[in-house]
Amino acid sequence: MKKLILLAAGAALALALGLLPALAAGDMPAADATALWNYISKVSPYKQWGQFPDHKGMLASKSPHGAFTQIWASASALSAKKAPLPAGSIIVKEGMGQDKKVSSVVVMYKVKGFNPEAGDWFWALYDPDGTAKASGKVAACISCHSVKADNDYLAAHAIK
Repeated sequence: MKKLILLAAGAALALALGLLPALAAGDMPAADATALWNYISKVSPYKQWGQFPDHKGMLASKSPHGAFTQIWASASALSAKKAPLPAGSIIVKEGMGQDKKVSSVVVMYKVKGFNPEAGDWFWALYDPDGTAKASGKVAACISCHSVKADNDYLAAHAIK
């Protein structure tokens, strides 16, 4: 019993000091490029997430994202069995040139009520350092992905 109390007290202290950011941030970020980048780079680093079984590792790409891409998905996106994905789902796609160096990071973030006309996706395009180049209801993203509206706007993964 004493060990359990000490463990709980230690966890509470770590949480208070910000040493457990993923737990401290129980809430998802706002539909905001800066908050989203902070979430996927610090609170819950996307490179620690899983990848879709039909899009694992770095793959050649013909998309506007670059010669190669690599995609990570949050747990809620990975576990979805049918469209639409649940609110809070995040998809991160790194775009790379022929040199296989990251040139862009594109994020789809499902935010309930954000944009019902386009699947409630908040879109963000970043430089590799996290500088936002575009965000929100990005027309180019919506236009290209709308051909997959029946698959919740996901072009690289077929939701079963």
